[in-house]
Amino acid sequence: MDATVTWKHGLRFRGVGGSTGFPVELASKPENGHAPEGAGPLELLLLGTAGCTAMDVISILEKKRQKVTAFEVRMHADRADEHPRVFTHITMEYVITGHAVDPEAVKRAIDLSVEKYCSAHAMMSKAVPIEHTFTIIETERQGV
Repeated sequence: MDATVTWKHGLRFRGVGGSTGFPVELASKPENGHAPEGAGPLELLLLGTAGCTAMDVISILEKKRQKVTAFEVRMHADRADEHPRVFTHITMEYVITGHAVDPEAVKRAIDLSVEKYCSAHAMMSKAVPIEHTFTIIETERQGV
């Protein structure tokens, strides 16, 4: 990813995502206590953590031939009352929809992602506890 960070009457970040090629931009204005326009750096880090674990988990489940038809990661980050840029706890819930999805396969996929593959998660987990849960929504078998 190519990125530039500048400051002139507010902080501005411009970059191009290496994997997507899409431009990414965020900015904060000095008025209103540096309120971000769009996603701020912490929000982008949270999105990156959710995105990379999501890609890992669904990829691992597909390689294990799990019949997943829909997949979602829901993330919630609690902020410290005394400092809005500090997180105190993060929860990540993986919602997997499919037929006969093995809960042990889901648990192993999450564990592999957070322990080996997702560097954004590794960075975040050093600063704040991250709790992982999952829900499997069973669907009817396709093609019967």
